[in-house]
Amino acid sequence: MAMLVHAVARDRLDASRGWLWPAFGAVLLHAAYHLLVVRQTVGGVDMHFFSALSLVSLGMAAMTTAVGAQGRMAGLGVVSFPLAAGLLSVYHVHGHAPSPALDWRLQLHAWLALLAYATLAIAALLALMLWAQERALRRREFHPWLRALPPLTELEELLFRTITVGFILLTATLLTGMLFVENLLAQHLLHKTVLSVLSWLAFGGLLIGRWRYGWRGGRAVRWTLVAMALLLLAFFGSKFVLELVLQR
Repeated sequence: MAMLVHAVARDRLDASRGWLWPAFGAVLLHAAYHLLVVRQTVGGVDMHFFSALSLVSLGMAAMTTAVGAQGRMAGLGVVSFPLAAGLLSVYHVHGHAPSPALDWRLQLHAWLALLAYATLAIAALLALMLWAQERALRRREFHPWLRALPPLTELEELLFRTITVGFILLTATLLTGMLFVENLLAQHLLHKTVLSVLSWLAFGGLLIGRWRYGWRGGRAVRWTLVAMALLLLAFFGSKFVLELVLQR
């Protein structure tokens, strides 16, 4: 992490790749921790609230490492790596809850959901970076950190590519949910389903607006953040209420 911050501060992300190997090792250790939990509990992958948060942050860190290896947007690691470390620590402190082994179809649905959330969370970070960059340029505030970001057009293109991938994964998540999850409209799943569909519609509307009307800039940022907020409420909001408030 310190190596990455140093590279960002010195605007040497292309020249300095020394942070990649430590980042790759950290991602592997994070994944190994969850695998050890599975072996210790002799059950399925823990998908409870804190574990799900940790797994999503693991996906974000893995994608950041992959993007950084290609020399694009390595600065994302300044946010995603500490977030992954912090959420893993919270999960470790909170403890592990044994989970039943899921049928392969439900496992597929769960893993698609986690991948979709991780990908779209990266899109939300990119949207925030795009907003900060546009705001600074409009005010003619040429901060040193601006040099660590790619040009606006490249950042915007990366944002929409990420949203496209996340939208495909979210679509697959909803489809597998309809096919494999019994009683999808049960009381404890109804609000989760409705919010997820609303988020899917928002992301889809943004992609259509981009393709049909050339949406960009502030409008793209607002749609991305609203859609991501709906998705967070759908999954983690419902998990928080059910598991930590109602203790079901």
